[in-house]
Amino acid sequence: MKNFELFLELTRLKKPIGFLLLFWPCLWGLTLANNFSNDYFLFFKHCILFLMGAVLMRSAGCIVNDILDRKIDKMVERTKNRPIASGQISVELSLILALLLCMTAFVILIQFNLNTIILGLLSMPFAFTYPLMKRFTYWPQLFLGITFNYGIIMAWVSITNELNIYPVIFYLGAIFWTLGYDTIYGFQDIKDDEIIGVKSTSIKFKKNPKIFLVSCYSIFYISMIILGVLMSYNLFYFLFSLLIFLHLMFYQVKSLKVLEPTTCLRIFKSNNFLGLLVFLNILVGNSF
Repeated sequence: MKNFELFLELTRLKKPIGFLLLFWPCLWGLTLANNFSNDYFLFFKHCILFLMGAVLMRSAGCIVNDILDRKIDKMVERTKNRPIASGQISVELSLILALLLCMTAFVILIQFNLNTIILGLLSMPFAFTYPLMKRFTYWPQLFLGITFNYGIIMAWVSITNELNIYPVIFYLGAIFWTLGYDTIYGFQDIKDDEIIGVKSTSIKFKKNPKIFLVSCYSIFYISMIILGVLMSYNLFYFLFSLLIFLHLMFYQVKSLKVLEPTTCLRIFKSNNFLGLLVFLNILVGNSF
């Protein structure tokens, strides 16, 4: 039982927000693409496959992150008790677990068409080098956005077997969504990070965080509007999108208190709800 608990802690499976934030862009891409295909069996099949892939790759990514950050984690209050940092599990065993998770994810990947498989393999360098970015740049959250929203592109291609401007525009906008919410998440560790010398957008924009967040979320929202115009979505899509705008600007930005870690975590977790709102909005745009 103790070993199972360590596995859950290592892979963050007790904290589903991680793989859900990875899965939502996949579901958005699938829903967008389904506008051009009425094969609902394929849609639901791919939903299940992408959800499984998100869980597996998020879990593997957490293990790789903890291996690379094990010395840093020991010095951060929030992460010092993680299994690898605290010595409860060895690096060697952790690598084996990460490899097994990746192999299982690959079995899922090869269920898709060739173009999707190629795209999936091309994403690997981003997925496993992200933890290193905080050592070299104040923009590690940008690399996370590139990685976490890649599912929009993959999901679209898995349905249509081709790539065009629609998912690309939405993908570029969604990168800024992640850039915003992970900056909020980073405020929890800002004191420890500054002492250690770790870089982040949370540190870079700590003096004017709300201006930065408004800019990020505005780009994301504008990409949704452009997408709706290009896809010829109905009026309900644009009206419903106002709920998304209000959530981003008022619930997240306006209520943000960077010196209160619990508030930052609550706002960060609310992006799971936002992911649902975006999904429903695309459904609304497709349905009427």
